[in-house]
Amino acid sequence: MDKTDYFIEIFEKAEARYGESQKRLAGDDWSAGWQTLIATILSAQTRDEVTIPVAEALFKKYPSINKLASARLPDVERIIRRLNFYKNKSRHIIAAAAWLKNNKYIVPDSIDELVKIPGVGRKTANLVLSVVHAQDSITVDTHVFAICNLLGFAHAKTPAETEMQLKQYIPKNYWSRINRVFVLWGKDVPRKTKARLLHALDNDS
Repeated sequence: MDKTDYFIEIFEKAEARYGESQKRLAGDDWSAGWQTLIATILSAQTRDEVTIPVAEALFKKYPSINKLASARLPDVERIIRRLNFYKNKSRHIIAAAAWLKNNKYIVPDSIDELVKIPGVGRKTANLVLSVVHAQDSITVDTHVFAICNLLGFAHAKTPAETEMQLKQYIPKNYWSRINRVFVLWGKDVPRKTKARLLHALDNDS
């Protein structure tokens, strides 16, 4: 079985198991693209279950790009202090809102432009491309990175290398589906090994 067929076989098993889940992830179900971007910045190194209510509180206090761009740093820190690295994230999201304000309030639709925004790396940029702009993109977070390298879909030292290796052989119609499925799979298997990951797909319990 070649690499593409192997990936598709495993992915479709994972999608069959996790694809119908109603569990909300940090980048899901925001009313505006800028909120998706900010929530994804907030989610770095923090569980979705913690990030989502914090982001909801933030957007209740600052319901527009203008309001967030003019927010006082201590006020934002107070709202998001439950998040890991909240001090850096507070600076980043205020600066990101200011960047959007200065660029016609438009969330960019290219990765080269997105990564110019404070606090935005390739993971956030790819998720925004997928969720906000419905573009084919592979978002590699810690779960995707671990699963892909444990199962041999990639042999990479960084998330960016993983993304590039996957793009070489996975059909584009799978790209934007990978993150959600693999994140849910990864959450289901916190102590990841190849055997545990594959067992989770065959376990009907």
